[in-house]
Formats: sequence, structure tokens, C-alpha cells
Amino acid sequence: MTGLAALLGWTAGLRGRRLLSLVGSVLSGQLSIGWSNDLIDARRDRTVRRVDKPLVTDARLTLPVAVACGTATLSTAALSVRAGRRAGVVHGVLVVGSGWAYNVGLKRTVFSFVPYAVAFGALPQVATLYANPSRFAPATRSVAGALLGVAAHLLNVLPDLEDDRRTGVRGLPHRLSARQLRVAAATSLGVSSVAALAEGGLTPSEVAGWGASAAALGAGVAVGRGSVPFYSAAGFALLDAGALLRAARSTAT
Repeated sequence: MTGLAALLGWTAGLRGRRLLSLVGSVLSGQLSIGWSNDLIDARRDRTVRRVDKPLVTDARLTLPVAVACGTATLSTAALSVRAGRRAGVVHGVLVVGSGWAYNVGLKRTVFSFVPYAVAFGALPQVATLYANPSRFAPATRSVAGALLGVAAHLLNVLPDLEDDRRTGVRGLPHRLSARQLRVAAATSLGVSSVAALAEGGLTPSEVAGWGASAAALGAGVAVGRGSVPFYSAAGFALLDAGALLRAARSTAT
């Protein structure tokens, strides 16, 4: 998420302090979301013996993680406010707020995909709102981001479906079969890429290269095991960001 924000910020023309401010704000926001998720899910993670989670193997880390989470949240607020009212509201409420809403309850409902769609869809707007002058990005970028977010959500839970079901988590992915998850994710990724390409700017040879890369990543989503589908989705995000960057350069020249 932070790397994608950096690429989108560069595409939007951010350089120097403004780019660092964007990256710092998004990074601190993602840390607050991640740490709060581990704190909220600590008991559930112990139930299913998630030994990859530090709070499961060492409960003494609970207080330091809580302090770090609070610090990251305050840092996000401070950095977002400095970027301006519109950027602060969009990032703080739509991106970080969506992450927290997912953690505290939406993850257990059929609407579990909504926070991902909202946060990823808002991220391109955050990048351009950090610019000077502040402006909104084309709607196609938010469409591409929202669909990427939905795919990331579907694939992120794929390795943990059974553990989640045992502990009462019944989000949208848990109501689908593994095959349905992969098909839905692949469809979302494909449409998101079409939206990213809608801004134009790519030569025929670049479109061909993009298509080959998309096919390889799509195969990772369709047949990959373990975390491969999720990282294939991350590859799609970088691919889409690259298409947007190329379109921006084409427009500038």
C-alpha cells in the first residue's frame, strides 16, 4: 500500500518533501491499521495457534504494540492535517478509517470487501490532493484502485479460510469457495487493469508487454499456492501504477 502510494505520488508530480510527506503519512496509517488488527485479533490468533504472530508467542508485547499503534495513529493525523484539509480528510477518513472499520467489525460481515474498495479507491485521490495545487485524480484511477482492493481482500484471506471460519469470521470471502474466490479476484484485477489503461499513453509494444505481464500474474492468481495469489495481485497493482505513470509522462510531453 505504501509503495503503491509512492508510485501514485510520483505519477501525480510529487517530489521532495511532499512525496516524503505522502509516503510517511500512508506508512504510519498502514502501521496503525496492521498493529490494531493484531491487537484486536490476538485472542482469536491464540485460539488457532498462529505462531507467526508475535502477540501469540509473547503476550508481553501487547503493551509496546499498543503504544506503537497509538503513536502511528497520531503521526498519521498530524501528517495528514499538514497536507491540507481535503487530503487529510480523504486519507484519514477513507483510507485509514476504512482499515480500522474492517478491523473492528466489518471483517466479519458480507460487507468485508467495502473497506478495501474504499481505501484503495481513495488512494489515487490522496496522491493528487497532496500535490500543489491540490486536485482530484481522474475517476478511472479510483475505479482501478477499488477493484484492486477487492481482489487483494479476496486473495489475502485465501490461506486462512479454515482458521477464520473456526473462530467465527464470516466475511464475504468465507461465503465463497476457493475456486470462486480466485475467479472473482481475477475478474476484479482484469477490470481494474482496463480502467488503468483507459488513460492511454502506451505504445502498441508497451501494451503487448503489459499484456504478457498481466497474463503471468493472472496465472499466479488462478493456480498459485500459499501467498502467491496475493503477491500476484500486488504485482497487478504495480503494473497498473506503471501504466498510469506512463500515461502521465505521455501527457506531459
